Amino acid sequence: MAEYEVVREVKNLCRNNQMRDIFFDEVECDDPESYVRSVLRGREIELTVEEGTAGRVTVHAVADGIIQRFVFTPI
Repeated sequence: MAEYEVVREVKNLCRNNQMRDIFFDEVECDDPESYVRSVLRGREIELTVEEGTAGRVTVHAVADGIIQRFVFTPI
């Protein structure tokens, strides 16, 4: 099982507010997409996965209309 540092950004949809909620965590998982699905379970979600350099994976998610980005960086 791989170990990742995860940065989760939740975009604020309020007009005139450019701030984002940002959370940091360390997780162990085999598949970042499955991890995001488990975090957002019970919601209607759309996912896009981007493979980056050095094993980095970015998962863009829209869950019930809320835009989120999960960036997985191997530890």
